Amino acid sequence: MPYWITQPAELEQRLQQRPARIGLDTEFIRERTYWPQLALVQMAVGDEILLIDPLIPGMADALRPWLTDEGIVKVMHSASEDLVAFKCTCGALPRPLFDTQIAAALAGIAGGMSYQKLVMEITGVHLEKGETRSDWMRRPLSPAQLKYAADDVVHLFELHDELSRRLAALGRLEWLQEDCERLVAGVDNDEGERWPHLGMRAGQYMEPDAQRRLLRLLRWRDQQARHSDRPRSWILDNELAAQLARTPPADPDALLRLFDRFPKAPRKLADAVWKALQTPLADEADAPLALPASDENKAALKRLQQTVSQCSHDLELPDGLLASRRHLEAMLESGRWPPALGQWRRELLEPKLQPLLAPVAAG
Repeated sequence: MPYWITQPAELEQRLQQRPARIGLDTEFIRERTYWPQLALVQMAVGDEILLIDPLIPGMADALRPWLTDEGIVKVMHSASEDLVAFKCTCGALPRPLFDTQIAAALAGIAGGMSYQKLVMEITGVHLEKGETRSDWMRRPLSPAQLKYAADDVVHLFELHDELSRRLAALGRLEWLQEDCERLVAGVDNDEGERWPHLGMRAGQYMEPDAQRRLLRLLRWRDQQARHSDRPRSWILDNELAAQLARTPPADPDALLRLFDRFPKAPRKLADAVWKALQTPLADEADAPLALPASDENKAALKRLQQTVSQCSHDLELPDGLLASRRHLEAMLESGRWPPALGQWRRELLEPKLQPLLAPVAAG
């Protein structure tokens, strides 16, 4: 039976026991905001499941020491969005982190595996997923919501034990520690994605000047969304951003005429959109651009992909775990190792990939 925690003092008192590990999960709402609104925290401590109400005054302060105590391992599954929710509400992040989704991939089980599938794989237990779209801000929560929330942490210790055993046998625990710390550090130092244009499919087919205009618009959109706490698409949707970057209007009046064709266009922000479109960024000359689809570049990318794929196969790792297509394109563009891939991947892949990059750089 889970314990419903509504008194910060009770949570503070339990911390005196200093467990070696806790299981953590959250429920949050993010449909109408940029930043997640933390609605519930689930915590496994020993044999107990605590359901913590973060809407109670003082509860965020009571949670913070649990998150920051580096003597307590925080076991979570697919933690990236939960980390943002903790940072927004508690001003702290859970360290050290053991992410069971990352661990499952490094153990060769599968990449991007859901909690339910991983629990089935490791324990044989089938979990229901009936409250995925619940309103977690309402009070009181229903019995079905409470059961669903508790289930999300009740098996984390079993996953932690088995995945730790497998990774230790493979000599990959340090890989996991590096990947988890990089995930936490990325949230801790988040100032927005530096090159968001690379993640938009439409941008891959644009001319270089259009890609730079798209970068300006997406950087502005992200800053505006953060400041106003509204979803990015509410500020400027992808279709309109791509249209503006590809065929920029001649003047502000032409921009407004274009907005008339898009019902969701941000007419109140027209001046800001125009300024963003027209103002070069200080670092845009350094921006990596989508490579032209030349036969040479296609062949070079294919060689890199084949080498990475063979390495993944040899290590029995899921495809895409070692290096994504986007990372390989960045290597081709710059000739440098992408910092986002970290150290253990560099030691593993760079000796294999660098000879393939040299002919491209020379050409």
